Amino acid sequence: MKKIIVLSVVFAASFTMGYAFNNFISKRNQNKEHVRKVTGIGGIFFKCKNPAKLRDWYKDHLGLVTNQYGSTFEWRQALDSTKKGFTEWAPFKDSTKYFEPSKKDFMINYRVENLVGLVAELKEEGVTITDTIQTYDYGKFVHILDIEGNGIELWEPNDIVYAKFPGGTTK
Repeated sequence: MKKIIVLSVVFAASFTMGYAFNNFISKRNQNKEHVRKVTGIGGIFFKCKNPAKLRDWYKDHLGLVTNQYGSTFEWRQALDSTKKGFTEWAPFKDSTKYFEPSKKDFMINYRVENLVGLVAELKEEGVTITDTIQTYDYGKFVHILDIEGNGIELWEPNDIVYAKFPGGTTK
């Protein structure tokens, strides 16, 4: 009889401790902010011999509205069509160091939410982060490399301020 009582107490204690531990882990995970990753393409940047001549070619032949930086495409955000979004197309001089340490001739800029949280997650996951977060009135930026050495710029935009730039451009 004592054995049954002891086993019942051990079983009840184990069940209670397991439940408490599971509840603790669940609450801790709920408190961890979910970081939404990429929300869209912020820009396509590539190297070329003569950016001004190439911008003019795209303007003359494909009708891009260009300025000294490239061209800005304005669109409405899918999750809230009352908000604008922007994607920048920009040719860079082939000697630019802006894409470094990547040796590639292009870089894609991805729009993200919560850049600080995302960078913390990427660090935990061992992703190569090549600089620190830079903050401007039109958004926050950081650069990373993918597993093949492609440069990636992550941008947490402030679209309200970005929209006020001539042509929506920042560079």
